[in-house]
Amino acid sequence: MHLTRHTLVRGALMAAAAFGTLALAACGGSKTDAGADDMVLGKADAPITLVEYASVTCTHCAAFNEKVFPTVKAKYIDTGKVKYIYREFLTPPADVSAAGVLVARCAGKDKYFEVIDAIMRSQKELFTTGDAKGILKRVANSAGLSDEAFAKCVNDPKGLERIQTNMEKYAKADNITGTPTLIINGQKFEGDYTSVEAFTAALDKAPAAKK
Repeated sequence: MHLTRHTLVRGALMAAAAFGTLALAACGGSKTDAGADDMVLGKADAPITLVEYASVTCTHCAAFNEKVFPTVKAKYIDTGKVKYIYREFLTPPADVSAAGVLVARCAGKDKYFEVIDAIMRSQKELFTTGDAKGILKRVANSAGLSDEAFAKCVNDPKGLERIQTNMEKYAKADNITGTPTLIINGQKFEGDYTSVEAFTAALDKAPAAKK
């Protein structure tokens, strides 16, 4: 079954305005070259570039992360076949989504993807317990951030500005209207992103990257 992508929340700074007190809720051409703000896994010269536009509060992104990405990482990224670029977008609840991104960034590059994975796997808890702040703090602590560092991190205005700037830039560049959006060597994947077979077949048949 092909799931409907989550609609993006534009205006990250306005959407996350409640960060002053961390009042978190309950819950053109494709740009395939990694930018300075992108988080990347894999060999820089891998023949296939996979770009994922995702949000930590997007349930469909979490489905891809859980069902498909582990195979992609083991068989393609870790073996040098794929360079993976992860680009951060916000989906409702935007304040939680933004806070998750900021925590992952503050954890550092070595732990960034571990934090993203942990938050996505905690979505059900985030959406049902009404304690998004406590859950994100727990994830931050497990990544080595103190409570003080966590509070400072999620209230970082420069971090929020960076999210908004990048969202605006890439939404225009790749016509991103929802998450997840997956782009393989410049071509949007339109199949079932929860199917390992369908997605790996697309990687195997990826057109040659434009030089």
